[in-house]
Amino acid sequence: MIDVLPGAARLVVGVSGSPASLHALRYARLAAASSGAQIAAVHAWVPPGGDLAERRCPSAALRRAWAAAAGTRLTDAIDAAWGGLPPDLDVELVIIRAEPGPALVQVADSARDLLVVGAGQRGALRRMWRGKVSRYCLAHAQCPVLALPQPATPREMGIGRGGWLLHRRELTLDQALRDWGTAA
Repeated sequence: MIDVLPGAARLVVGVSGSPASLHALRYARLAAASSGAQIAAVHAWVPPGGDLAERRCPSAALRRAWAAAAGTRLTDAIDAAWGGLPPDLDVELVIIRAEPGPALVQVADSARDLLVVGAGQRGALRRMWRGKVSRYCLAHAQCPVLALPQPATPREMGIGRGGWLLHRRELTLDQALRDWGTAA
């Protein structure tokens, strides 16, 4: 059971297809199932090269293709996180042509909303180049924001090729399987 903010009527989730955003989608599904809140899955997009490049050479056909691709990315991310739209939840799919941070803050405009975003990758260097959306939302949102880090990779957990963890900690395969069986 996941406790969400008491009184949260809607969970606004930023969806980009990244591992952190898929983690945010999974969290929102569990939270909405336990609280009955609505989920607004938001995918924001900008044209390749940005709005300035698109204004220099506008094309209605390209705009339609980019919007369709954004819709496909949103549904692909939902399929990857949930295996399709759950029939028992109230889910609204929102596609916005805007920068992701301002678009999420715009959609999560009520004090009764909870904005759920992925916090990006771990590490100081990676945070310099990524994670700008979560930082923008934390700084500008008018509602509570939950920034979830992406799940740890096997490499970050110390599980490498050849069962490095088993050799390094002198853990036998039998002990590992026995511990795994009691944890399940």
